[in-house]
Amino acid sequence: MKMIIRAFVRKHSHLLAIVSIFIFVAIVLTNCEKTESTNRNNNNNDNNPPDSAKVDLQLVADGFVSPIGVVASPDNTGRLFVIDQAGKIWIIDQTGNKLSTPFIDVTSTMIPLTPNYDERGLLGLAFHPQFATNHKFYIYYQLPPRTSNTNNLSRISEFQTSGSDANLADMGSEKILLELDDPQNNHNGGTLAFGPDGFLYISIGDGGSANDVADGHVDDWYAANAGGNGQDIEANLFGNILRIDVDNGSPYGIPGDNPFVNKDGLDEIYAYGFRNPFRMSFDMAGNHDLIAGDAGQGLFEEIDLVTKGGNYGWNVKEGRACFNAAANTTTLPSCPAVDNFNNPLIDPVVVVNNAGNPQGGRATTIIGGNVYRGTAIPEYEGKYIFGSFGQGGTLANAELFISTPAGQTDWGFEEIHLASHPEDVGYFLKGFGQDNNGEIFLTVSNNLGPSGTTGKVFKLIKTS
Repeated sequence: MKMIIRAFVRKHSHLLAIVSIFIFVAIVLTNCEKTESTNRNNNNNDNNPPDSAKVDLQLVADGFVSPIGVVASPDNTGRLFVIDQAGKIWIIDQTGNKLSTPFIDVTSTMIPLTPNYDERGLLGLAFHPQFATNHKFYIYYQLPPRTSNTNNLSRISEFQTSGSDANLADMGSEKILLELDDPQNNHNGGTLAFGPDGFLYISIGDGGSANDVADGHVDDWYAANAGGNGQDIEANLFGNILRIDVDNGSPYGIPGDNPFVNKDGLDEIYAYGFRNPFRMSFDMAGNHDLIAGDAGQGLFEEIDLVTKGGNYGWNVKEGRACFNAAANTTTLPSCPAVDNFNNPLIDPVVVVNNAGNPQGGRATTIIGGNVYRGTAIPEYEGKYIFGSFGQGGTLANAELFISTPAGQTDWGFEEIHLASHPEDVGYFLKGFGQDNNGEIFLTVSNNLGPSGTTGKVFKLIKTS
């Protein structure tokens, strides 16, 4: 038998060589396909550093309770204003010093907060585009309820700075623009931001509790899921991003091109279908895109590229999946692609698995950030920086992510590994901010809730 095999090999050696080549090529192609598949599947993990930049965090100020954002005043003073959820806004002057007296303090009128965890508080700050001359600014905060069947009163107010001290608010100048009777104690949204059009944008959560189905959540057009405020645009303003004109009307005006002017739907609504768009921002350059982070229920966290009149899916969808309000750790096999007005349900540009996802996840909740437009980290120019509050549980282990904007497509994302703390940020990440030069700041704390004084503001820097 062995002699027969040797004879066959000698006679057909050229054929065997060709076959061997084909087998080798097939193995290489198979391995390439496996590698490409693995790379695609790992696009959203931390095996791939985002770029050649080495970055770290530089401490700017500390001693805050629960800082949730940094806002630069649109003047030439170089001041940064830190929103502390506990009820105060603090100034960091152009020399980097935190002033000893808060710019504004609304703790005496605000609803008392739960120290171990709370989503209410002082949540938003925006300066009027002409702040340098009119000295107007706007805040969003929660007060005690004014009705027995609600949890709190959300208020958006206009203030002016003191005539005698530009570092102090005139507390007697408050002009109430908008109030909402919140049925539950969570999902308040909370970002205020002026767009390039000069109008004030306001992010509002769905009213709270879970699944968009509790008390205060109206019935909508989608019968498969009970609730909800996210899909309703006529009964209330919950689950929406609003756009108002603070320079006209009483107490405000409605921009004439808002999507539901002279149509079904409340005139203030700019976009809808949100669960809890806690942090959102405008790109300082490019198309000045509005980008919002929307907190998910238990499977998916998302980043949305927000457009006028857009429906972002909640509670028909969570992330890109069909949401199941009756069993929110599962998904429905199908759901509508359009709403009752025939508007498409717009998918997020980034999806991150929630830490509670049975398939595995890494985020307690998403924290929307900013598009980098600074000069200190040129490799990050035009990239979107965002993060997670934490990775689940009570550990202060937030992660920082980077993504490349690409219209209404899947942007993907990668983790930013800090030079001094490569595994995670080392804190709970509560917000972001940006100065007038486009540099990005992080607001963090060691504590889950608004308690203690472990809150810090860091600047994202390039390091060798």
